[in-house]
This record gives sequence, C-alpha cells and structure tokens, in this order.
Amino acid sequence: MLSAVLAAVLGGTVVSVASSASAAEIPVSQGKPATASSVESAAFPASAAVDGDAGTRWSSTFADPQWLQVDLGSTQSISQVVLNWEAAYASAFTIQTSTNGTSWTSISPVTAGQNGVQTLTVTGSGRYVRMNGTTRATPYGYSLWEFQVFGTGTTPALPTSDTPDFGSNVRIFEPGTPASTIQSAVDSAFNAQLRSPTAQFGGQRHVFLFKPGTYGRVWANVGFYTTIAGLGLNPDDVTINGAVNVDSGWNYGDESNATQNFWRSMENLSIVPEGGTNRWAVSQAAPMRRVHIKGNLTLAPSNQDHGQGYSSGGYLADSVVDGVVSSGSQQQWYTRDSRIGRWDGGVWNMVYSGVQGAPANAFPNPPHTTLATTPVTREKPYLYVDGAGLYRVFVPALRRNSAGATWPNTAGTSIPMREFYVARPGDSAARINQALAQGLNLFFTPGTYSLNDTIRVTRADTVVTGIGFPTLIPTGGVEAFNIADVDGVKVSGLTFDAGTTNSPTLMTVGRAGVHTDHAANPISLQDVFFRIGSSVQGKATTTLVVHSDDTIVDHIWAWRADHGGAPTGWTVNTGDTGLIVNGDDVLATGLFVEHYQKYEVIWNGNRGKTIFFQNEKPYDVPNQAAWIGPRGNGYAAYKVADSVTDHELWGGGSYSYFNVNPSVRVDRAFEVPVRSGVRLRSILTVSLGDVGTIANVVNDFGGAVPNPAGNTVPRQVVSYP
Repeated sequence: MLSAVLAAVLGGTVVSVASSASAAEIPVSQGKPATASSVESAAFPASAAVDGDAGTRWSSTFADPQWLQVDLGSTQSISQVVLNWEAAYASAFTIQTSTNGTSWTSISPVTAGQNGVQTLTVTGSGRYVRMNGTTRATPYGYSLWEFQVFGTGTTPALPTSDTPDFGSNVRIFEPGTPASTIQSAVDSAFNAQLRSPTAQFGGQRHVFLFKPGTYGRVWANVGFYTTIAGLGLNPDDVTINGAVNVDSGWNYGDESNATQNFWRSMENLSIVPEGGTNRWAVSQAAPMRRVHIKGNLTLAPSNQDHGQGYSSGGYLADSVVDGVVSSGSQQQWYTRDSRIGRWDGGVWNMVYSGVQGAPANAFPNPPHTTLATTPVTREKPYLYVDGAGLYRVFVPALRRNSAGATWPNTAGTSIPMREFYVARPGDSAARINQALAQGLNLFFTPGTYSLNDTIRVTRADTVVTGIGFPTLIPTGGVEAFNIADVDGVKVSGLTFDAGTTNSPTLMTVGRAGVHTDHAANPISLQDVFFRIGSSVQGKATTTLVVHSDDTIVDHIWAWRADHGGAPTGWTVNTGDTGLIVNGDDVLATGLFVEHYQKYEVIWNGNRGKTIFFQNEKPYDVPNQAAWIGPRGNGYAAYKVADSVTDHELWGGGSYSYFNVNPSVRVDRAFEVPVRSGVRLRSILTVSLGDVGTIANVVNDFGGAVPNPAGNTVPRQVVSYP
C-alpha cells in the first residue's frame, strides 16, 4: 500500500530510496608507501592493500611468517586498524608499530584473522604500522584487500547537505520568478558570446534550472557551456512556453553554419514552442535528454537552404516529440529510446534505436538505419527537487531491449544530495578523493578543475555526475580519472581537457586483463567529452580505455582539436587514439571520435556493439610519409582487432578533409577481420569538399571518395561482409 501511495505522489514513477552512504573517515594509511615480506606475483603488490580500492589486494608467498607494513610519513597515534581479508587470511597475527622501521612494538595481542572485514581497536604510536602474520589459515599465503590504519591524523568527514550551494554559475528559477528576470538572465549569458572570438574555448559556464511549474514566455538562446534543465521528477513537471533555441549566425568565424555549436545541453523539461516548432541546430557534445517537445522540432539552422547552414551531428534520448522532427541539413544524427510523431529528412547517416515512430530502415536511400530496440540502456542520472524542497539525484534503472521513453514511469533509485559531495572549482584531487573514500558520490558544479592526481572511483555503484560542462584538466601528465573494476559505477556530464604535459590516458575503466561479468550491473558513461587541444595545447596518447566487461558508453565525443583557443597542429596537440576497448560485451550508443593521429577507435574485446559512429580523420596530416600505418597509407578510423570473433556496428560514417595537404590518402576507413561474426551495417565515407582521399570504405571494399559523381558524394556499404 505504501508503495502504491508513493508511486501516486510521484506521478507514477517507480522509486527506491537509497540508504545513506558511509561517512567513514579517511585512513591515514591510504595511498602511503607500503612494503611486504613477499608477494605472490607482480599482480598482488603491497601497495594494493592501501590504495582504497577493495577490488585490488596484496598476497604473499605460501609460507610463514609474512608481514605487510605501511609508512605513514610521520609518527602518529594509532587508534584503530581495519583489515579486509581475502579468503587466504591469518589464523594468528599481531599489529606492530615502529618509529624507524626496524624496532617493532606489538600494539595488539596475538589475534586470529577472519574471512572478511576485521576491525581492531588499538592504542599506540609510530610512523610504521605492520601486520605481522605468524600462522596461515589456509595452504595459500596471506591476502588483504585493504589494510587501513586510523588515528589522530585521520581526516575529518566532509560536510554534505540536502540543500547545497551549487555556486554562482547556477541560476535557479521558480514559477513565480518574473519572466523578465529569466529572460534577462539567459540573454545576458548568450549575448556575451555573440561573435566572440574567445567564447568557444572560454571559461564561462551557465546553468539555468527551473523548479516544477509553468513558465510564461521565455526565449532562451543557448550558447557554449550552457545547460537548460528542469528540476521536476518528470519532464512534464516543468513547462516552458517559448523556445530553447540553437541556431546559426552567432558563432565567430562560422556565422553561416551551425557546425561548431558544441558543448550545450537541454534536459528534463517540456516546451510549448512558440510558432509550433523548436529549433535545436547543434553539432557534437550537445545532448538533448528527457525532453518533451509539445509541437515540432527542427535540427537544422534557419539558413539551411541554398547550400548554406549545415549542422553536424547530435544526440537525442529518452524524449518525446509530439509532432514532426525535421533534420533538414543536419548531416548525421542519433536518436535513442524515444517517441516521435514523424521524422523528415536525412543527409548522410541518420540512426535510430528503440525509437517509436522512427522511419523504416532504408539505408542508403534515404540514409536511415533503424533498430527496433536498444540492447542495453541506463538513462543518465539527473538532479531534481522533491516536495519538501530538498535536492535529490534520480538514477534510472537498467533496461534491456528497450524502446520508447522511460517516463513518466521511470524505474530507478532516488539518492538524497546529502550522499553527494558537491565539488566546486578549486577543489583539489586530494579533496575529491577524500569524498570518494568517505563513501560519497560526486556532483561537479560548473567550472574548471585542475588535477595534480588521479580521481579514483573504487566503490561499486558510485554516481559521479556534473552539470554545466565541468572541465577536468590533469597536470604533470597524470591520468585524470580511473574507475576500478567494480559493478555499477555511473559517470556522466563531465568534460576532460588534456593538459600540456602528455598523459598516457585521460580516463580508464577497469583493470587490464580482468574480465569480471558485470552484465547485471554494468559501468556506464554518459555525455562524457574529451578534448586534446582547447584553451590549452593539450597532449594525451589515448583519451579513454575501457577494460571492464559489459560497460555502456552512451554518447561520448573524443576530439583531437582541429582548432582551439590555443594553436593546434600535427606536432602541437598530439593524440594517438580516442577510444580503446579491451572489455568484452561492451556497448557504445552514440560514439563520436575525431581527428586522432593513429587508429581512432581500437576494439579488442569480443561481442562488442556500436550503434552510430561519427568520425572525421585528422585535417592536419602534413604529408603521406608522416602518416603510414601498419597496413599502408594512414590509419583506419575504426579498427576491430584481428583476434576478435564477434562484433557488430550499425550506422558508421568517416569523413576526410586533408586541408593541410589534399594529396594525403588513407587506404580504408574501417578495418576489420573478415569472418562471419564481425558484421558492419550502413557504413559510409565522404570526402568533404573533395579534399583528400579515402580509398575504401571497409578493408579493400566499397570504393573511393572523392566519388567521381561529384562534390561530397558518399560511398556507402549496406552490409559487410
């Protein structure tokens, strides 16, 4: 009965309320140098027991006695030791301390270990703390997932709140807010960017949040790093009369097109469009999620006729459009799990999965690739305010073979904001990692974050989300973000800029060589964007590496910049590969990877699937000699490893524009092993303006572009092999 009442109050939405996160203090041992008497192998080092990751462990050789010790860096009073034993535990051990690492004092009696977590209250002090094992409980060695030391130097828990301050970049409106106040705020944000030479890579960030209710006439032009979102539990809880508008004509240096309308978003609201049609002429990294258009939607700019006014690729999910969606001069687009009245138009690559009302599959003429369902989905978490005025984050549940929007009966979990650390620009990596170690989720507010260390997510089901394109920049060549091989981590709404010192990777998911089945609760990445070259001359060898099986990659744009606020060029903002997938059963829905200098996507895992792929080859190849790959001229955009036996791709396009040296060619856009389990459907190539050559679509098949029939005429392959 209570569940039924709750569902009625929440508009039919199925909700489970998450329990409070742990508020545990941070051990003084975490991340400190650790040594051991022995290790079973290099895969189980001493450091793994103090890294805060319950998925990594230290394991000794199979002999008695053995020890593990940690250097706290200074003498500290010790009050508690927590040991997280693996199945190979100690039947007898003591806890010892030392000021010099050679003379030891026991601060616990001889103690019997246990399989699992064991907490010991102790009294003592020392710089070094040691678990000294004297007798093993099994024929194997001693094995600890975590060895945690607590004391007077322990960091206090970070504060949280259900009514947090989201910072000065976030404006929150109520239905009683005068329409003139709202209009002035959105106009001020947009007008500051009009034909500005610095706005595209500027530091400005704007988020406009609307509490539940109906709003009078608002015409919101949306510029760079701007988010318009509702704070209802369902999109129809917030109604805007007017428009949330993106058009051409305003961007400095590209006034006649909408091909650089990047980094903006609209989420979780409904629009009654003025004149019956809302315009959203965007390109990459501009998602529209969980939106109800009570009328028509056009995805092309107002000057789309007569060969002008292109837009270049976008993403729509979990939405409803009552009327017609007109794509016009939009060159490519991916729509997922939505309901539309009708779709009109298509230039090169229009892809739909789980879309009720989508056009029939007809590629290449017209260029529609349609799947009735999406194999696996989990919609992006979103912020909302409850009836008591408290903020929460709703995390939609996993769906399989899904179609149509999730709302208003969205299954999932509602998490109170007190279980999130609200990160603000200026927060250090150490403070953010402290929040994670405290058991909190992360909520990034708009702004730029400089990271001198890796953010490490080690707890299953952690939610990391951001609003307003918070931008994380690693310094000193560190990796910006790392997720352990654990269930259910959800990362969304983040932008990563490579730093000026090369990072081997910007983000890693899982551990190399580990294949744990996460099918029941996969890791998911949504609206996560990577840039090599922006306001800084960034460098990164690879932007994203996915090791974890079953990971969902739902809308990313990995972009080595062809232009930026800082100069770009072949030897300036260097990057080899946008995405490497080593995990099995990984699904990518909406994969945008562009301009990298070697293979742009490398897929090594088995049973991978991609629905919609957009690519442009690097513009700035200086000459052919500088760009020779393992199999001839250049590198394919999408490389499936020779060892892969099963892989599927639906709707993929790769384009060339070798404007630095138009004589450059690449032998193929897609490179895959020829076997029955590897299947590509609806793929194409285009030479933009007939600048540069792609000799084949896939392997040695499909023909070359420029196509002799004329300017920018594509080559298309319906199915391969």
